[in-house]
Formats: sequence, structure tokens, C-alpha cells
Amino acid sequence: MAAHIRRRLRKGATTTAVAAAAVAALAASQAPAATLADGSAGSGDPKAAGEDTASGETDGAATGNSPYYTDLPPLVTPDKPGSSSNLPAAGSAEAGIPASVLAAYKQAERTVATTDPSCRLPWQLLAAIGKVESGQARGGRVDANGTASPRILGPALNGQGFALIKDTDGGAYDGDAVHDRAVGPMQFIPSTWASWGQDANGDGRKDPNNIYDAALAAGRYLCANDRDLALAADLDQAVLSYNRSTEYLRTVRSWYSYYQRGTHEIPDGTGTPPSIPSTPTPSPSPVTGSGPSATPSPKPSPDKPGGKPSPGPSKPGGGGSTSPTPKPPTPKPTPPSATFGSLENAGTGPLRATAGQEFDERVSVLARNAVGAPLAKVPVTFTVTGGTGTLFAGGKKTVTVRTGADGTATAPKLQAGEKAGEFTVTAVAGTVRPRTLTYAATVTARQADAIARTDEKALVAAPGEKFADAVTVKATYKDAAAAGVAVTATMVKDRLGVIDNDKGPYFKDADGKPVRTLTTLTTDADGQLRLPEIFADDNEGTYLLRLTTEGGASVVVELTVKAPEETTPEEPAPDATETPAATKP
Repeated sequence: MAAHIRRRLRKGATTTAVAAAAVAALAASQAPAATLADGSAGSGDPKAAGEDTASGETDGAATGNSPYYTDLPPLVTPDKPGSSSNLPAAGSAEAGIPASVLAAYKQAERTVATTDPSCRLPWQLLAAIGKVESGQARGGRVDANGTASPRILGPALNGQGFALIKDTDGGAYDGDAVHDRAVGPMQFIPSTWASWGQDANGDGRKDPNNIYDAALAAGRYLCANDRDLALAADLDQAVLSYNRSTEYLRTVRSWYSYYQRGTHEIPDGTGTPPSIPSTPTPSPSPVTGSGPSATPSPKPSPDKPGGKPSPGPSKPGGGGSTSPTPKPPTPKPTPPSATFGSLENAGTGPLRATAGQEFDERVSVLARNAVGAPLAKVPVTFTVTGGTGTLFAGGKKTVTVRTGADGTATAPKLQAGEKAGEFTVTAVAGTVRPRTLTYAATVTARQADAIARTDEKALVAAPGEKFADAVTVKATYKDAAAAGVAVTATMVKDRLGVIDNDKGPYFKDADGKPVRTLTTLTTDADGQLRLPEIFADDNEGTYLLRLTTEGGASVVVELTVKAPEETTPEEPAPDATETPAATKP
């Protein structure tokens, strides 16, 4: 082994730092390799679920902490396009990934990015785990649908050097009706696959031996518990949840960094898997005392090269070696059916209402779990933000509603405030990394589709005087009184109101100065509006006053300015009692 390490370092070392990292990782892998049991399909590829042989608990690892490969990547940069490293196209330590396997990793990344974008799953992490777990499905030996052929099975988890995990699937996945075995290119034990299995290739089956199904299941498993894999701590936690071994983490991290620097596609079946698994051949435990009553001393059985006892199970779903030192339990990832994945718009239409009116549309959201199915009983908090005065029914700005069986939560109806303008409704769900949706909404001013005078009196004033009769109008909307409607009154020269008039009748502002436009008028509860007093200047003639409502309704009122007509006094009629004058002779 030491000679092998030296040859690798001499061949590939490019920097002291990288070489040192490789030596450190390999130093933990110098115990003799285990003899691995062939799968029932004759695969010969190793994988055992690692369960604590003393407790029988799996510690929530997806692969059962079964054996894994400890070969490290070469100490050179992968062969990116245009590089001069000229790496081989195949081999146990190269950057090439079989075509179907690479496609499955990238498809899983895209799928998870849709259902759980906050996880930020990189396909290179799946590639690193796939490399360590099965040598990229034994060098890409998969059929046209991406199914490993023959299937990949680990040794029976019968307690002989591995965990004791009795059959959980009736042999459906692993062909073993007595004990469980880790299955497929991503090495899930059956009980874990039962919770996390996926159908990523659309064939109607969740097959752990299919690289597309297995890659997506691994991606969702790594994203469990609201992890953000762009954060180093979350990524480490995810890898350790897959296999609780610090050496496993170092090995996966090494391949992850390698693939991040570049990789290339090679034909299926041309890759070569590593040949050295991590689990040594089990050796008998020493015995203390003598005679029939002698009791074996508990001694950890090393599960990786180096002969040191594992701190716990090394992979999802299985067990590691027995440890005399108690260790804190690792929380099991929440199954994808109960893991919050995404928050989406459940078909909410445009949010628009007139001031003071109730919105016809209600805000509705849809919560999905990690596999994209509707998720029930998720609390969703809806909050109104803005200065329009809009509130939810009951006068609340914030309400919390739980999703129903169909995954939807619908907020109470919105009651528009009296101020026109825009506001937002925000929906928030989730605690560790909340998902947020924001909806834009608009309150429009109250409208009228008709406005008319309430009487037909002629409006006349003498020059320099005020009009004796007030102008009163009524606004309606769909034949009903339109209360609170804004009305603009303007003196104009034409009935369309194209040209304003700077002569003739006028209003007075608060300072008593003449103004010919008023914009602060509003109809009362009955839809009526009585205009302020109107005054005439010294110019005689017929003038126009145009009243326009929010909504476009208008009416034109005629105002006449003319001097009063002068009247000639009549001569008095003669008195009938007066004696007629004498007739002259």
C-alpha cells in the first residue's frame, strides 16, 4: 500500500497542499481490504448496510454505513476542454463519467432545483458519492434505460462483520428474504429506499438499481432537513448522514472538489470502478477469562482501513462496527413525504378592487413536499403591507392558515381601504429556511359611470355677481349611487374639455382668490355633490363648466353671465273721477 501511495504521489503531485491532503486521506485507509460477498445477481460489487451490532440501530444513514471505495482522485486537474493534462478516458482515478450516469446526476440537480431551490444541490456531489459508493455504477455498466446490469448488491447484513438488519422488503429490492443488502449504484438499503425511492426516468417504477431513480433519491436525501448544500457545514452534514464516517466525508469531499474542477463524458461501460473497499475482513473478538463461562469482551470491529473503530454507522440505513463508547444519536432525516419542498402560487388571479370594496380574488398558495407532492398541515402566514388601508376580513393585517389535504392554503378575503394605490400580500411558510411568495395588489379610486344634474334650472348671474343657484349633481355606478367618488370641476371653452377657460365664471380658493378648476371634490353617501359658490367676472356670455368623475363619466353645465335688462317706467293712466275739461266754444 505504501509503495502504491508513493507511486501515485510521484505520478500526479502538482502542489504540496494537494499531495498532503491525499496522504492524509489515504493514511486512514491502510487496513486490509474485506472480502465482499457477491450479489444474488452475480454482481460481485460490495455493499453492506452498517448497523450498530450491539444496538441494532441504523442511526438514520441511507446506505446502512456499508463498505465504500477509498481510492482518491489523481493529484492533477481534470481534463477540461483545452487543458493539457491529457487524462486517460477510463480508469479507476479519472475525470471521465459514463454518459448515462452523468446525465442522471445532472437531471437530478435540475429536478431538485425546481422543487427545492434553496437546497442548491450540485450534481458534482452526486458524482462524488456515486464514485465512492459504486465506482459510477461499476464504470457505467447500465442498460439503455439506465438500470445497472447486473444489479449492484452489497453483502447480506447478517451481523457477520456488518450490521444485523433483518429483511424489510421481502427480498423485493435485494433478492434476500432473510437479511437486507444495500442496493444499486447509490447503495440504499431497502428500508431507506422505501421512504426515499423515486421514479426519475418515468417508467412507473422506483428502482434503486436505476441510476436516474437512485440519483434523484440521493439528491432529495442529501437535501433533507432544509439543508443548503452551498454551505460547507450543511454539505458535510448531508454527506455524514449518508455514511457516518469522517474518512467517508474526506473521500467524498476529495472527489467532489475534483469533479468541480472539471470532468468529461465517456461511453457507458468504459469506466473502471475502484477495487479497494473500506471494510476489512472481520476478525474474531478476543476473549477474556477461561472456561465455558468466559464472556467475550466488547471490542469494536474496524470498518475501514487503518484498523480504527468507526465512530458510528457509515452509511444510510445500515450499521457500522460495535463501539464501547456511547455516542449521541444522529437525527434521522425527515422522509421526503413530510419534508417541506416548495411554496407556489395556487392560481391566484389579479388582485384589484375599488376603494372600500371587497376583493373578488383571494390569495392562495400550494405547499409541496420534497418529491413535489402536495403537503398538508403547513402553516402559512399571510401579511398585508402598504398604505392603502386594506385589511383581511375581520380587520387583520396578518393571518395564519394551514394547508389542507390538497396542499393549498387560502387567505381570508381582502377589504380594500379608502386610499387608492398599490400594496402587497406576502405568504411565508417554513421555519429553517422560509419560502416566500409576494403578490402585488391595487386599490383603485371609487368610480362612477354616470353623473348628471339633479335639476334643470337655468344658471344666470350678472357681471361681478355670484350665481344665486348652486350646482348639484349625482354620480351613479351601475345605476346605484356612487359614494366617495372623486369629481373634478373645470371651466372650459368646449364641451369635451380640451381647452380650459381663463375668463368668465370662477370659484374661490381658501384665500378668496379666483380658481377655475377644483380637484378635491367627492360625492357624499348618496352619490350627490353640491358645488361651492360660483362667481361671475365682468365678461358677459355663455360659459361651460365640465364635471368629470373617476371612471370617466362627465356632465357639462351652462353658465350665463349677462346684465339684467333695463325696464322703461310706464305713464300713469288718467283718473276716472277727474271732471273733463270744459269744451271751448
